Parts: sequence; C-alpha cells; structure tokens
Amino acid sequence: MGRESADMRQGDLVADEAMSEQPEFSGRRRAPGGRVVTLLLLLLAAFLCGVALGRFGGLERGQISSALIALTPYVTAGGGVLLLLTLALRRWLTALVVAVVTAVLAVSVAPRVLPDEQAGGVRGDSLNVLSANVYFGEADADQLVRLVRQNDVDVLSMPELDSGMVNELRRAGLFETLPHRVLTPEGDGDGSGIVSRYPLRELSLASNTTMRQPSALIDMPGQRDVQYVAAHPVVPVGGDTTATWKREITTLPAPTTGGDQPVRILAGDFNATLDHTPLRKLLGRGYSDAAETTGDGLAPTWPELGRPWAPPVTLDHVLVSGDTAVHDYRTFKVDGTDHRAVFAQLTIPS
Repeated sequence: MGRESADMRQGDLVADEAMSEQPEFSGRRRAPGGRVVTLLLLLLAAFLCGVALGRFGGLERGQISSALIALTPYVTAGGGVLLLLTLALRRWLTALVVAVVTAVLAVSVAPRVLPDEQAGGVRGDSLNVLSANVYFGEADADQLVRLVRQNDVDVLSMPELDSGMVNELRRAGLFETLPHRVLTPEGDGDGSGIVSRYPLRELSLASNTTMRQPSALIDMPGQRDVQYVAAHPVVPVGGDTTATWKREITTLPAPTTGGDQPVRILAGDFNATLDHTPLRKLLGRGYSDAAETTGDGLAPTWPELGRPWAPPVTLDHVLVSGDTAVHDYRTFKVDGTDHRAVFAQLTIPS
C-alpha cells in the first residue's frame, strides 16, 4: 500500500510539471516576435510621437521637419495601423501610447472631412474664386481660360506668373473674360497676379515678401467690397528660409470683422498645410479655410507634376473672413503645372 501511494504521488508531480509547461497554464505568456519586433514597434511609436510633438509644438525648423509635419494625415492613418499591430502582438504599454497619440492627431485631422454648419440664408453678392499656381509660367493658358469660363470665375490669382504667361493668357482671351487686373510678373517663380470681372484698385496688404503677393480692392456690385490677396509665401527649404516662411504667413493681413468693412480673402499657394503652425496661427485670427468648411480639407493640391515619390498634400488654400458663406469647393488639374487649381464659390454678405 505504501509503495502504491508513493507511485501515485510521483505520477501527480509529473502531471503537474507537464501542465505547467502548457501555455494556458503558465503564469505569463511570452509576446510573439521577441526583442526584434519589440524594438521595431518602439521605433515606429517614437516616430509617431515625434511627428505629433513637431505638429503641436510648432517645431518647423527646416525642410525635413516641415515636410514631416505636412504628412500628419498620413501619419495619423499609420498610427491606426500601428495600434492594431501592437495589440495583435500584445505590446500593451506601446499600444497605450500609440492609442493616445493617434487619438490626439485624429481629433486635429477629422474636422477637415466634416462639413461645417454655416449660417443659412446669407444674402449678398456671389463671388467665384479660382487660384492657380502657373509654375514658372509653364501652365497651359488655354486650359486655364477654359476653367475660368466653365466655372464662371469672377477673380483669379496666379502665383508664379511671368511676362511670357501674361502674353499667353492674353492670346487665349483671359482678359476679355476678366478685364481688370493687377499684375506683377517676374521670372524664377517670383511673380503673381490678380485678374477680375469687377474693377480693381491696387492695395499693399502683403509687402516686403520674397515673392510677389499682390493685393487689390474688388469693387463688388453690392454693398460690401472685397480686399483680395494673392498669397504666395516662400518655400521652407532651410533654416533662414523657414523663419522667413513663418513670418510671411503670420504677417498676412488679419481678417476683417465689422459688417461695415470689406470682406478679406486670401487665396493662393501658401506652401503650408493646415498642420503647419504659421497657417494655424493665421486661421486662429478668424479666417476660415474654404476646403475645410465644405469637408474637402484633405483634397490634395500638390504635387501634380514631376515628383512621383512625394505624397500628395494640400498647399493651396482659399481663406475667407467674417460670415462669408462657402457653397462649393473643388480642385482642377491644369496641364504644365505641379499644383492643382483651387475653386471656391462664395457669398459675400451684404
């Protein structure tokens, strides 16, 4: 009897050891993939956190940091994928960090695809705005004029306008459709211009800038006129240039607020997305982005030419002040230029 009892105890010990070796009986399961996968996930999470820090901390210091911040919508989507990976691979702490950072980024990006509720029944003059970066004067003038006519455009801004492009536009008949103009054509992409259906009076609302940013008072047929700026801040390609870029955006004229003042519109190639600090500061002063207002804030405008490696981003904008209503927003491809033209249908309140 004693021998049988000893054999039973020994058998129980063997069974206990076998059970403890099974995963479901172990106190802690090892996460799949080992240290290499852990390190890779940590590096991806660090990149996500770095972009978020740059975006919310205003850390645009040069071309690389500015470019990374421009990719915030892509990084946000990537954060969602990374979250699923960290959960599937049971890296719980990393998953928590990724979830928080991705959620914060998503909150900043989501409003761009959600149309704003605008005050109904805004009465006043209709104004159709088109901005087209003509890429060193290489854009297809005939196609641009067709766009103007097909969309009943009232005012057109043209960053990177040169004298050759002016001649091409004249030949294509632009000035017959939009006879009033304030033009500052120059070479090397520094020129610009405004043409309008309504009379223009040249202003100086954005002076002392690297590239020309002409402005004009549009004499509207109704009670309120429009102050219009063809925006084109410098590209942030280096330390000194980045500082200039910030200054040229943040010193653009503030929006008008009083009903007895002209409405102010900034339209052009801002060389900035809605994630860049200078443009966010400008919007924070009271402007509305037409694309974001209609839920089209992620519609890309660059690049359209010659940079297949570059993810599309939104650099061109129409900013409106006050209670100006935005009814429609679209982008159009124009041959010969690396930017899409941006169109906004507005109502200027009386």
